[in-house]
Amino acid sequence: MPEMAIILLVLVVVAALVFDYINGFHDTANAIATCVSTQALSIRSAIFMAAFLNFAGAMVSTKVATTIGKGIVDAADVTQLVVFAGVMGAIIWNLITWYYGLPSSSSHAIIGGIMGAVIAHSGLSTLHWAGLKKIVLSLIFSPIFGVIVGFGFMVVLLWAFRNKAPGNINKGFRRLQVVSAAFMAFSHGTADAQKSMGVITMALLSYGLIPTFEVPTWVKLSCAVAMGLGTAAGGWRIIKTVGKDFVKLQPVHGFCVETAAAGVILGASSIGMPVSTTHVITSTILGVGISKRLTAVNWNVAQRILVAWVLTIPASAFVAFLTYQALTPVFGK
Repeated sequence: MPEMAIILLVLVVVAALVFDYINGFHDTANAIATCVSTQALSIRSAIFMAAFLNFAGAMVSTKVATTIGKGIVDAADVTQLVVFAGVMGAIIWNLITWYYGLPSSSSHAIIGGIMGAVIAHSGLSTLHWAGLKKIVLSLIFSPIFGVIVGFGFMVVLLWAFRNKAPGNINKGFRRLQVVSAAFMAFSHGTADAQKSMGVITMALLSYGLIPTFEVPTWVKLSCAVAMGLGTAAGGWRIIKTVGKDFVKLQPVHGFCVETAAAGVILGASSIGMPVSTTHVITSTILGVGISKRLTAVNWNVAQRILVAWVLTIPASAFVAFLTYQALTPVFGK
């Protein structure tokens, strides 16, 4: 029924913007946890800065949106219900992990959600395995790269300032960390807001409102605003897990973490690779922590984070699969 189709399209747009909002407060920690834990910025100032720069970053490019919208499945092979169920799977999993303070990946969640809904609709054969391979490999290797870059950058900084008094070093890097936190917040916007842009554009193309996969300006603005508002709401639980419980950081460590992570994320976004900002920032924190000593890392927290990483794609896919099955009698396929 045409009425059902337009209702579902509206639901997809609303759900995608809600996902962006949740992504904002869920992933606030990615940009500001380290500068809050080192007291380079107050929580209020850090969140305000992150919200603004998340919005700015979201408006820069749409390469990641294109990868998400075209790399998993063709828009012609999905329905509005598939997209809606996929987004709902991601939202529900994000809320579960937020409640327990686990910095799981919103990127993994939306990819798993779309996969689960597509499988429920038409089986495994519809999925683009070549595109998924590219996406999954980028999500797997980016945290490995984050550990290496974080460790290497920290070693270089320690060597460069080996003759300086620790107090003077931290005083200078506390100021520099404001810049690195801003860099991280901007890079977060270039990566994460684009996932919802890709989902909404996929739904618009599937419905026939746009002729080709090109992100409309209103979609970019809407997703950027939703991400910024979500960031402004703050993700206090995850800020505590990432910024305080995982590794105890000084300003020089925070600067290193944010700069290294932002570099990895911006590099990936520039070529359309949808890396997980959560994975990258936590892996660079791990790399910096290891550079101090192995015991500097809270390995119990690391284990909880790893479990969330491993579970996210299958869990969000399962929730999306069930959501599709539950809504099919109401909306039809």
